[in-house]
Amino acid sequence: MPDTIAPDAALRHALLDSRQRWRDLVLTAADIAYETDAWGRFVFVMPDPALGWPAATLVGQPAELLLAGGIEANGFNPFRVTALARRRRAWLQRADGSPVMLACSAAPLLDAEGRIVGTRGMGVDWSEFDSNAGRVAASLRRGEVLDHVLWRMGQEVLAPRMMQVVLDELLNAMGAEGAAVIDVHNDATALPMHRAGGGPDEVLGEAAGLLAVASGPADACAKDGRPLLVAACRTRFGVNAGVALWRSPGSRGWDTDDKLLLHAAASLVRMVLEHEAIQQEMQRQARTDPLTGLLNRRAFREDLSRHIDRLDREDQPGTLLFADLDDFGPVNDRLGHEIGDQVLVRTAAVLRNAFRPSDLVARLGGDEFAVWMNGADHMTAAERAEHLCTQVPNELREIACDGGSSSTVSIGIATRGAGSQEPVDSLLRRADHAMYEVKRGGRGHWQVSTEEPT
Repeated sequence: MPDTIAPDAALRHALLDSRQRWRDLVLTAADIAYETDAWGRFVFVMPDPALGWPAATLVGQPAELLLAGGIEANGFNPFRVTALARRRRAWLQRADGSPVMLACSAAPLLDAEGRIVGTRGMGVDWSEFDSNAGRVAASLRRGEVLDHVLWRMGQEVLAPRMMQVVLDELLNAMGAEGAAVIDVHNDATALPMHRAGGGPDEVLGEAAGLLAVASGPADACAKDGRPLLVAACRTRFGVNAGVALWRSPGSRGWDTDDKLLLHAAASLVRMVLEHEAIQQEMQRQARTDPLTGLLNRRAFREDLSRHIDRLDREDQPGTLLFADLDDFGPVNDRLGHEIGDQVLVRTAAVLRNAFRPSDLVARLGGDEFAVWMNGADHMTAAERAEHLCTQVPNELREIACDGGSSSTVSIGIATRGAGSQEPVDSLLRRADHAMYEVKRGGRGHWQVSTEEPT
């Protein structure tokens, strides 16, 4: 029997302890915590007294009696809510009749059928921190704007959409004509990374100049009379960025509350920029061979299809090269994988330097590489292949030769003529087959496919 009672006693003790902890937290964090029933009457109030009211006096009374000026004057009733409300402003009255402004958070209480049977909430006295009601209201407004922006951001997955949400919400909340996130270079030139609303491009340059000299939120009047407001948001990844807002010419300038709101929003902009950088890096890694930095097989196939579609629209040819290092396996076995990796990296560098930035260069896996030359026929590709057959062995001689012959490369070439309807798979097969014909014919040279497209 003692073995079964002890756990129950421990559970009751833990529950009582957790309730006391909850009570202590509420007492230290809130000036009033309450529950109301379905008729809006207090059924629970703490601390005792709360706002000068004895708890026993309030329990059973309509909670609206505490609303200073009534419901109409407040516009928000924290004692009757139908959805979660956070940090909403409400004016209540203390027991001595003096008004007090609370930041209230409240949630509806539901029964088993999901019907609202009351409200549970708490309020924090903000008026004691700042006797100026206007400043208190402005602070709450900033919190509400940022809360809404964060909620909207949470509905998006991709960083560019998140940033669009931030800029759109700032436009609405601050009455701006346009907004932009700017990458500011050392010479104060502006590179717009994201933009919303209207306004001339010249305002971006003026915003960049202001960001270059501002240590915090700063405002100025643009040359065309637009009130301009900026805040810096340098990221942890070294991007010297800033967010800028501007109003239409002749509009009112920016006040202190505007600057504070933009300063707070700049933290969100920084967060999205860092999230965007991470997403871009993840995308780059997903498309890139980690050893050589070239496109991987999947990215090459995707980009090749897009390039071919464009060349078909322009009625242009293109040529594919398959390159395979000869005797790469023995190099790994003889000199080790570290030297093998150096061979692959050096080969990738030769390929990258031998072709135009508009061409596609990829490592398909192992010691196999591929190149797609936009607008090139087999004659141009053959010239490049001849260069590679000479340059690759010269480049690898120092690192892959231990008294034997230097590594060579075998290359197969397949051209897709202008207006051709040849599928990508057929093109890849022809280039691969031509490369293996070179392997069988002695290696270290190139061959153009003579097969008919299928």
